[in-house]
Amino acid sequence: MIRKLTTGKFRLYSRKKDPKTGKRRNLGTFNTRKAAEAHERAVQYFKKR
Repeated sequence: MIRKLTTGKFRLYSRKKDPKTGKRRNLGTFNTRKAAEAHERAVQYFKKR
């Protein structure tokens, strides 16, 4: 899940909530949405390996 921050950057969050905290895990902050989407694809690829 990608959200736009008030600073204008984009943050990638995990799809599922962290059972320990009940919040979504931060998977990185990026300057562009395109960069965040590219990292999300990389995360999904390595999750399945």
